[in-house]
Amino acid sequence: MRLIWAVALGLWGLAGCAACGAQAVQTPSQWSQPAAELAAQIADIVGPGQAQVSFRNLSTIQTSEIPSIRKLIEQDLKAHGVLASDAESANSIRITFSENAHERLWVAEVVEGSETHVAMVHVDASTASVSMATARMVLRSEKIAGLISRIGGVVRDDPILAAAEINGHFLMIYPDRISIFSSTAGAWTEANTIMMEKKDSRDPRAVLVATADGGGFTAYTPGAQCTGSYALPLAGSSTDSGWSVRCRASDDPWPVYQSGDASGAAPLKAFYNSARNYFTGVVTPGIGVDLPPFYTAGMIPRAAGGAALLISGIDGNVQLIENGAMRSVAGTRDWGSDFAVMRSGCGAGTQIIASSSGEAVSDSLRAFEIPALEAIAASGPLSMGGTVTALWTAQDGKSAFAVVRTAAGEYEVDRVTALCN
Repeated sequence: MRLIWAVALGLWGLAGCAACGAQAVQTPSQWSQPAAELAAQIADIVGPGQAQVSFRNLSTIQTSEIPSIRKLIEQDLKAHGVLASDAESANSIRITFSENAHERLWVAEVVEGSETHVAMVHVDASTASVSMATARMVLRSEKIAGLISRIGGVVRDDPILAAAEINGHFLMIYPDRISIFSSTAGAWTEANTIMMEKKDSRDPRAVLVATADGGGFTAYTPGAQCTGSYALPLAGSSTDSGWSVRCRASDDPWPVYQSGDASGAAPLKAFYNSARNYFTGVVTPGIGVDLPPFYTAGMIPRAAGGAALLISGIDGNVQLIENGAMRSVAGTRDWGSDFAVMRSGCGAGTQIIASSSGEAVSDSLRAFEIPALEAIAASGPLSMGGTVTALWTAQDGKSAFAVVRTAAGEYEVDRVTALCN
């Protein structure tokens, strides 16, 4: 199913979305023809009856427009005898809005039992045109550690949990080890590996934080905490072995955001459920609000001053904690479990970089701003060429790191930056 979808999207260059800007406001009538055409194709496949229908936006269509488009498609489906429902059904329809710099492609995956069919509609160039001048920013990615998984000619397909550039080295955390790499002749070479006891975890995660002086690190992994410091190797040494790393069993709380997330924000730590893959909601110091279990957190500056805490709950609800109140953020339905807060200097100055929801052959990242209680797209989607398995703010606060699992099953680390318009 995913291969069919990936091929269909690839034909129209989904990777070109990195250059997409913000979509000019469209009236619902401009979506009537593609909505009717897609609904007719779906009805020809599934026939009259009830089906579970879901939508995913990987295009520059504004989040506020999606309900109108959804209504058009559901009305056209009903006219063909197909009743849309959010409840579980033997038939399911997943509609994805995607695009490149020249046209838009709407794809419907229609699942009937064990069979999957694909319907697609091209939106003409005039409707799909975008205005780069109105975009806040354009996201770009650079593969900085894609070949590190090939050591000694052997491909390592272990998941990368966290990574950071510290003291001229590149560090990566795997479920059972910390690998430290040095730059040699423009390539990363493994200089040291510290083995750790591998803990049973549903979906292992980790946090890697540089020390205040930038010369060392603290790594938080399920059930363990490691600290590392660096000293220049002895003269005449053939290897860069100046790292000293110590690990110990620990259930201490983890830092939930990098210091670069928001200037002046007090450090906050949360207790991690090592047997699962999320934070319990218990934080230190207390913030006066009982938090639900969550995957990711970040601090975002507010226009009136100060900062607010943003969390991605395990129930898929993104919430903002501000002035002692916790409120849901609209426009985040398509967000994945991870996000990163990035001080790009574009637009409002700080954006939230969010991954798309669900596992896909080619995930995307997109920048958002939250001036009130709604996430507003600040960039077009950036195709990552694989599944984004982890996302976090870099140490400088001005970029983000993303771990991507490629179609070949290998892992790479990409740096995500922004170009202001």
